[in-house]
Amino acid sequence: MAHPLHLTITVEVVASEAELTPAEATTWQAARAATDQAYAPYSHFHVGTALLLDDGSVFRGTNQENAAYPSGLCAERTALFGLAATQPERRIVGMAVAARPANGDFVPVTSCGACRQVMVEYEHRQQQAIPLLLPGPDGSIYRFRSLSDLLPFGFTADDLPATK
Repeated sequence: MAHPLHLTITVEVVASEAELTPAEATTWQAARAATDQAYAPYSHFHVGTALLLDDGSVFRGTNQENAAYPSGLCAERTALFGLAATQPERRIVGMAVAARPANGDFVPVTSCGACRQVMVEYEHRQQQAIPLLLPGPDGSIYRFRSLSDLLPFGFTADDLPATK
């Protein structure tokens, strides 16, 4: 007999940047600064991502558009793929995403489905939750305890059949 499955995801709403921890503030500011480097000549929507690493450094990514529209890539994936290609030994201890129109103020945004899947993969790879900051309305910030909160039924290596 079918029965409902109830999921609970807790998201903290932080009223402003002033309420972030110093490490979160560093990551948040880096994501916002990264939007200046976005290549968005078609959508004019600049997205930046910052990854806080276990050594205290920050690795950034930006959206990269292309005239052949499906060939572009989101900021979250450029950051994660770039980090894995250049510093595979580093662990991610925090992540932030920021977005704004080319000549406008920052706006609330969340990661697309493809990015959510990739984010869950990286969290699964390091076997440790990665906290996430996303912009909310009116200058608030959403604090997620884990990337998997955005995709609770994410597909991971654990879902693949065992091969010999």
